[in-house]
Amino acid sequence: MTHTPLITGVDELRFRLSGGLHEPGDAQYEDTCTLFNTMVDRRPRYVARCVAVDDVVAVLAFAGERHLPVAVRAGGHSVAGLSLCDDGVVLDLRGMTEIDVDPDRRTVRVGGGCTWADVDRATQAHGLATTGGRVSTTGVAGLTLGGGSGWLERAYGLACDNLLAAELVTSDGEIVRASEDENPDLLWALRGGGGSFGVVTALEMRLHPVGPEVHGGVALFAIDRAREVLRTFRDVMNGAPDELSLACAFITAPDEEDVPRHLRGKPAIAILGMSCGSLADGHDQLAAVRELGPDVDFFGATPYAGLQCSVDDPPGYRNYWTAESVVDLPDEAITTLVARATELPAGPSQLFIVAWGGAVRRYGAEHSPLTGREAGFIVHPLLLWEDPADDRRCIDLGRAFRQDMRAFSTGATYPNFLGEEGADRMRSAYGSNVERLTAVKATYDPDGVFRTHQAIREIAASQRTAG
Repeated sequence: MTHTPLITGVDELRFRLSGGLHEPGDAQYEDTCTLFNTMVDRRPRYVARCVAVDDVVAVLAFAGERHLPVAVRAGGHSVAGLSLCDDGVVLDLRGMTEIDVDPDRRTVRVGGGCTWADVDRATQAHGLATTGGRVSTTGVAGLTLGGGSGWLERAYGLACDNLLAAELVTSDGEIVRASEDENPDLLWALRGGGGSFGVVTALEMRLHPVGPEVHGGVALFAIDRAREVLRTFRDVMNGAPDELSLACAFITAPDEEDVPRHLRGKPAIAILGMSCGSLADGHDQLAAVRELGPDVDFFGATPYAGLQCSVDDPPGYRNYWTAESVVDLPDEAITTLVARATELPAGPSQLFIVAWGGAVRRYGAEHSPLTGREAGFIVHPLLLWEDPADDRRCIDLGRAFRQDMRAFSTGATYPNFLGEEGADRMRSAYGSNVERLTAVKATYDPDGVFRTHQAIREIAASQRTAG
């Protein structure tokens, strides 16, 4: 069904919207324009609070009639600031938070404005979950459309691999359903191909038995043991069952009572994650980590929903992210990482190394446009700081981490771990699938209304230039 209402003016749009229309100076406007990455400073002309699909249709008609750029905000966790645009219209979907769990079918229908905290609370009431972000404030739609890495990925695939269907509003106001039976080309593109096909107002996800308790947590070690810890992490994960999902992180140890005094506020290395198998199996799978003798070991039976909130990014910082997917972590790579990690600034910055494999590798090009699933690990620097004077130093450090890993790279990219790095980097996430993505883009957004750093037209143009 196609809706193309003529919106004659701002007052009419304001009247039609269930959630309200806001302009600079309104408190609600400022709330929408405040993202977790404070480096992002974009000022849209209007913020439209959408509560229903008809709101989305009306806003797109209004923006289209005036040739205004649009952006979509839910969790606001895009490090590149894709949730905002300058001098255009932002569709704020945070009012679209309906969640409908079907425990018999093991599915959940999720509104386009939900965060992973919303979904985990609802699904865990039934002992179910799907792969979701490790940061609970992340929006479900944004994470899923860009792939969706999380603790359950090795057991059940990425978030996008668990996407069964989606409801989407195209730029011309058509409400379409994407599933295996309806518009399957669009469903394929939405499984990791980015958010440049339309406004996703609802998603249907596959659920799996998880929890309510899992064996999970974190073990902390003094930084002078970094090589030994990183090698053990590598060896454990190279032979791990799919149920075990771990990461290794160079961090500043928190200044908290349950952290030994000699570690508080000091550089440290951590092994963190969980097993979604039985509690007994999870304990056994971490035997090699315990044998290292951590300075403090917080692994144990813990609620899955609580674990999902345990590494939430603190708000109010400037952020730079990047990543390199690597085949493995040979000793040479480990030595390089340990040396470079000495340059990490104190505070919330970290070098996060996540183990892939398992179910991530079991999905091919017929299921999703994402390539690079053969990666053994993803090296993911996350630089967070407060003073703008430190921008260049922190950005350069993030790029140096990535450059250090180029010799071990798969050549592919995981898009959700990137900021604005250009079409060449994004193209490496999709490889030869770009041509098919371009065709889907031409079908559902022929005028290129939806533009993001994953915009398929730009990637395709870059590929033609490179060829």
